[in-house]
Amino acid sequence: MKKYLIPALSAAGILALSGVQADAREYKIGFIGPMSGGAAQLGQQMERGAKLYMKLHKGQLGGHTVKMIVRDSKRPGGPIAKAAAQELITRENVELITGLIFSPNAMSVAPLANKSKTPVVIMNAGTAFIPNMSPYMVRVSFTMWQAGYIMGQHAATKLGCKTAVSGYTNYPPGKDSIAAFRKGFVANGGKIVDEIPMGGPAKVPDMTPFFQRAKSKKANCMYVFVPAGNHAAAVAKTYQALAMRKAGTQLVGPGDITQDTQLQGMGSAADGVVTAHHYNMFLKSAENQAFVKAWQAEYGANSVPDFVGVGGYDGMAAVYAAIKAANGGKLTADGAMKTLRGWKYNSPRGPIMIDAETRDIVQNVYISVVRQKGGKLVQEIQQKFDAVKDKCKELKLGKCGKKLY
Repeated sequence: MKKYLIPALSAAGILALSGVQADAREYKIGFIGPMSGGAAQLGQQMERGAKLYMKLHKGQLGGHTVKMIVRDSKRPGGPIAKAAAQELITRENVELITGLIFSPNAMSVAPLANKSKTPVVIMNAGTAFIPNMSPYMVRVSFTMWQAGYIMGQHAATKLGCKTAVSGYTNYPPGKDSIAAFRKGFVANGGKIVDEIPMGGPAKVPDMTPFFQRAKSKKANCMYVFVPAGNHAAAVAKTYQALAMRKAGTQLVGPGDITQDTQLQGMGSAADGVVTAHHYNMFLKSAENQAFVKAWQAEYGANSVPDFVGVGGYDGMAAVYAAIKAANGGKLTADGAMKTLRGWKYNSPRGPIMIDAETRDIVQNVYISVVRQKGGKLVQEIQQKFDAVKDKCKELKLGKCGKKLY
């Protein structure tokens, strides 16, 4: 009887036969977002988007894996987010930080990124100058100037608004947003008759006195920026309660005020509101339809993705691109920036790119109007602006034209 010898396989050989790279490793990344408190719905949307991308693209990194460590920033102020980033970098030894809903959170993380040379992928925070605070930051979400400037143009040239009043949540994104609207509106012949601070981001104020002041100005348009979430839900309802549409004032703003996850709860108050934004779930592209289908398959048929969820999804696409380029080696800040400068991706929102010079997002912006159809509210696309850059950086206005590190 013959004996057959089976040669021993090395560990590397076994891994090769199994399709796993011999040098497969785990990449640890830190995710910072509001997972509790009044803004928890935003943190949940962003986390869901990130996790959905990870689930749908498991094989993209070969044998390498990603462990996402989540930390709660709770509220818009920076100290909690800064402490979370410090702990993630020094104790958890993450190789990248992502998430970051609110601008003050992202701003607080920038000095830590500089000191530790940790790459940061911003999934939401929209104040225009934030990437100028660190050479190791890229943004895949939006800037307040992209929507604000275009909405100003549109209000003056397409909606026939000669005068406008602005209302804004009084923190950096709000100030950015009304500055952008003002620039676009005035450049096209419009006149701003008042700009009204409407409380801070941590708590939804009673909007009534602010809207009463706006109504008294008898402007053709009212531009409003508030953070998405509970603030957004209050805007349309206050506008309706004071009968401002009947008084001749058109409500306009960035898409934060018609956030998809809040839209149905606004009811008839939102009908006719005009916004400029980079995403809503009603986009008819094949990429978006596939995204919405995958989202609802994962999170339930009644679950709705919004621009925050898309920011999480696309942000993780950028993270995966950086990890893939590292190819099993350490994910360095310089390496990640080299990969992500000029990075392009076919997103559910349309084609996006990271500007190689500014490290900021370049994307389509859509003018939409809310309509009631079949017993539901939908956002109908009226106009598309292709490959929009951040106007603040293009014009080198204030901090947008400076290195801040």
